[in-house]
Amino acid sequence: MSDRRFLVGVAGGVTLMFAVGALVTYLMSGTESTTGLDQYDSVILDGRKALKPTIVAGRIEGLYHPLPWVGQEVRVTCPTALKAVAGTTITCTGRRNDGTTVRIPVTVIKATESSLTWKFSR
Repeated sequence: MSDRRFLVGVAGGVTLMFAVGALVTYLMSGTESTTGLDQYDSVILDGRKALKPTIVAGRIEGLYHPLPWVGQEVRVTCPTALKAVAGTTITCTGRRNDGTTVRIPVTVIKATESSLTWKFSR
């Protein structure tokens, strides 16, 4: 009887650890970001506030490879600032450690006077 309870406990513990690992992976693999448009992070582009390309690139680098089993490590550059207008898109370029490049589409989801919510695709 106690062997059976032990096995049930082990199976339950393994299942719980797997579920927690899956939840952490899901939460850390998000590609959406909200960034403030303050005097340090923004520029004016075509008369509108825009997020500096270095800020966008840095955030993508941090989120592209948050865990060893999620995404791949890349060095990112963005061609221009990300204008604070919903629907705006730019394509950044990522360079992997092996020298290959990857196109990274970036889209503005929501824009206010003080912040910008945007996402990228892996």
